Amino acid sequence: MIIRYLEQGLLVRDASKLRKHYFSKERWWLDLVSMLPTDLAYIWWAPSSCAATRLPCPIIVRINRLLRLPRMWEWFDRTETATGYPNAFRICKVVLAILVLIHWNACLYFAISYALGFSSDNWVYNINGAKNLTLSRQYIYSFYWSTLTLTTIGETPTPENDAEYLFVVADFLAGVLIFATIVGNIGSMISNMNVTRVEFQNRMDGVKQYMAFRKVGGELEARVIRWFAYTWAQSGALDEERVLAALPDKLKAEIAIRVHMDTLRQVRIFQDCEPGLLEALVLKLKLQVFSPGDYICRKGDVGKEMYIVKRGSLSVVADDGVTVLATLGAGSVFGEVSVLEIAGNRTGNRRTANVRSIGYSDLFCLAKRDLWETLADYPEARASLTERGCQLLRKDGLLDEAVFASAQHQQDTLESGVAKLEQTVENLNLRLARLLAEYSASQAKLKQRISKLEERSTIKKV
Repeated sequence: MIIRYLEQGLLVRDASKLRKHYFSKERWWLDLVSMLPTDLAYIWWAPSSCAATRLPCPIIVRINRLLRLPRMWEWFDRTETATGYPNAFRICKVVLAILVLIHWNACLYFAISYALGFSSDNWVYNINGAKNLTLSRQYIYSFYWSTLTLTTIGETPTPENDAEYLFVVADFLAGVLIFATIVGNIGSMISNMNVTRVEFQNRMDGVKQYMAFRKVGGELEARVIRWFAYTWAQSGALDEERVLAALPDKLKAEIAIRVHMDTLRQVRIFQDCEPGLLEALVLKLKLQVFSPGDYICRKGDVGKEMYIVKRGSLSVVADDGVTVLATLGAGSVFGEVSVLEIAGNRTGNRRTANVRSIGYSDLFCLAKRDLWETLADYPEARASLTERGCQLLRKDGLLDEAVFASAQHQQDTLESGVAKLEQTVENLNLRLARLLAEYSASQAKLKQRISKLEERSTIKKV
């Protein structure tokens, strides 16, 4: 079987390339030998003619099939990479390896019993009796003996001759080495499966010890513990930044776009924005978790972030902290105008309401600094967002038109001056480049003239 392979990250499908790549590997001859029709030997040595006293049957002629084992391990590696449950798959692979080793050892035990003679002593297989003649009893007993020997957890009949002693000693040594390795791997797998829980528990224990040392106690300590419990229940304390740290920036951006783009499009001022701006902003979103009763913002605070509700409910409350004016649910957005810093905003870009979390709430936060750093590369989008913010302020009667017009005029004047300055600098750069080119050309001509004069002077002296 010719398996496709990757060349510079692309899957090769061309038959000639696949053939050349396959035969360039040394394992192709293993595949060839494993496919030899050794079953034809049954024509002269039929399994049906085997009596129980003349075992093992000529099934041994199919032993060349074992040469396919490297293919099986290759399949394991490919599946482990592709599966969504790698830890469970690894455990299943180890269990299968244990069963195969026990099976092979059982076959060796039965073959040695056959070679030494069934029922010749207490160590070999006892074939006397009708039950012991059945294939199922022969295999089950051999498998049982192999399990006890390799795992060294039970007593087996004592060997009675040198060959039996050598085989048992080899089995014990193999069992100690192989099963110690296997048990160690299983322990490591189980530890890896619980590593996130262990790290989370260690962090929580550290916080508990700190609160006990500082004598925090009371309701605040209970709130901290409940916050840890909520975080674990929702995401298993998954550190997204650490998980995605191994990926290149392009793939991290695509994952963020797939996960958060729909959330960002819910913001009114970002609707119909160019995709490039949204892709840049989606990488700036930070997830924050608020506990019941936590204030996300208070009236009069300077607006430095905007929030998008991912999960949970928020209440807009009056200054008394009791009267509920409105309720915000998943998909709600607030604080988007304050991060734009629009001149003429009668609120002074400050919060106009108190927003408090009802239960545990997950909110995406976009900082003002991150927004303006991104808008620096999108001047047209910046103007468009400012205009949309003005429309929202006009709708609520919160825009001072005179102040906004004055600030806009100053901004236009400043931008015009910057544009003229940039044009002047560009013209100076062009003139400087032209002068440098002329200087280089004159230098080259001068060197040529000096070389000719030196040649003439040399000729005259001769």
